[in-house]
Amino acid sequence: MQTYLKKHTKQIAYLGFFLGMLVVSTGCQRHSEMQTEGVSFLQGVWVQDSIPQQQQMLNFTLHEFTFTCDSLYTKMHVHAKTKTIPDSCFNNGSWTEYAKAVYVLRGDSIIAEGIYTKENGKQKISGCYKSGQYLPRFKLVYHNEDSVVLENKFDSRPIILRKTKDITCVPKKRWEM
Repeated sequence: MQTYLKKHTKQIAYLGFFLGMLVVSTGCQRHSEMQTEGVSFLQGVWVQDSIPQQQQMLNFTLHEFTFTCDSLYTKMHVHAKTKTIPDSCFNNGSWTEYAKAVYVLRGDSIIAEGIYTKENGKQKISGCYKSGQYLPRFKLVYHNEDSVVLENKFDSRPIILRKTKDITCVPKKRWEM
């Protein structure tokens, strides 16, 4: 065996290299440039009108979600009674934040990965409010044709949504959205 190894060391090294490349290339998955269909019952625009006892809260956020195919666009209407951000950003305690993401439904969890954006959908790198990654995790508590109840896994407040518009998924290339 040692004689065989001495004679074929180069071939064994090349074989090891190619097997390693094969393992690496099959372990990585290239994400499609095309949207997938997403979750059919979520397709549409969903609005949160209020939060129970919101008048007693120091701060709260009302959400508006647009699900189109596997994409999620979020408007977050923030209301704050206490100033935790600079005066120039506080805007009398009322402002809107935006985000876009790709989502999946796994069991009873909606997992989204995206970024905070400006109102025009372009990535928000700095400025007032949140920037960077948008990584919400929601538990799907209830759904029917015209209502959805989510629970934010980070603060446990229910997000009670009503459908205001139906959307039919027509997958597009991601860069065309």
